Amino acid sequence: MKTNPVGWFEIYVDDLARAKKFYETVFETELTPIPTDESDIEMLGFPMEEGAMGCPGALVKFDHVKPGGGGILIYFSSEDCSVEASRVVDAGGEIHQEKKSIGEYGFVAFAVDTEGNIFGIHSMQ
Repeated sequence: MKTNPVGWFEIYVDDLARAKKFYETVFETELTPIPTDESDIEMLGFPMEEGAMGCPGALVKFDHVKPGGGGILIYFSSEDCSVEASRVVDAGGEIHQEKKSIGEYGFVAFAVDTEGNIFGIHSMQ
């Protein structure tokens, strides 16, 4: 395989405005609307840079898919995962697992967003 194995991710939400505020607060970033031809789908995209490491993705409100933990876990990259983790509770989420070492692979913290989705934050320090 010549490319990264993940080309896109979607985080399903019930309340798009609440989830937008949560992720913008935790990651200090801005999510922007993604136009769609589907009337029952709303999407807000995370910032992306063409050709950079990682993959693009979006928050998605779609009544046919419900948010929740289990099945798939998305890891966001960070300089120090404790920084973003420190913003989770004030943004309305919960800490599932504080920053912990994963040996030579760095550190991870796990959180639960305002929609009940569990996600990871990974860093090398």
